[in-house]
Amino acid sequence: MLNEKLKNFNIILASGSPRRQQFFKDLGLDFEIRLKEVKEEYPPALRHFEITDYLAQLKSMPFLNELTEKDILVTSDTIVWHEETCLGKPRDKQDAFNMIQSLSGKTHEVITSVCIRTKTYQKTVSAVTKVTFKDLNTDEIWYYINNYSPLDKAGAYGIQEWFGFIAVTKLEGSYFNVMGLPTHLVYETLNSIAEGI
Repeated sequence: MLNEKLKNFNIILASGSPRRQQFFKDLGLDFEIRLKEVKEEYPPALRHFEITDYLAQLKSMPFLNELTEKDILVTSDTIVWHEETCLGKPRDKQDAFNMIQSLSGKTHEVITSVCIRTKTYQKTVSAVTKVTFKDLNTDEIWYYINNYSPLDKAGAYGIQEWFGFIAVTKLEGSYFNVMGLPTHLVYETLNSIAEGI
């Protein structure tokens, strides 16, 4: 449906995340993947969704001079926000353990921002989902870290994996946002572009 409306546009997803790529396929969109290296650093004064907004927009900057009138560029960033601290991707397994242990038995927020840009238009949208974990023991945490791939995930976990099945006791907001993309917001924003808003 949306793909038909956007048939005259070229959608560019600037993400190496297989989860985000799958979301675009599941939304029924034709798109290409175009990647550019960006150093993901942000001013230390930024808080909460200001961080993801900044990084999502930062990731779009290397593409600006090459966008044509028919291009729609999508960039995004996800963090875990816990106790006034930003948790990105862990450096190593010990860092992953420390992150997950800090989330055990508590509620944190997963924040994703998506920057959608054309040659003449830019809009950044963000979603916040509250996730509560049960009290996790050391064996559970290490089993997950050693058997899955937490190092490429903000907050060191994937809700769609074994860990999500056993750890999450409550979720407020978009489930897909926790996986890395607030699909409802992407759909709404692309739809508004298709309708010329």
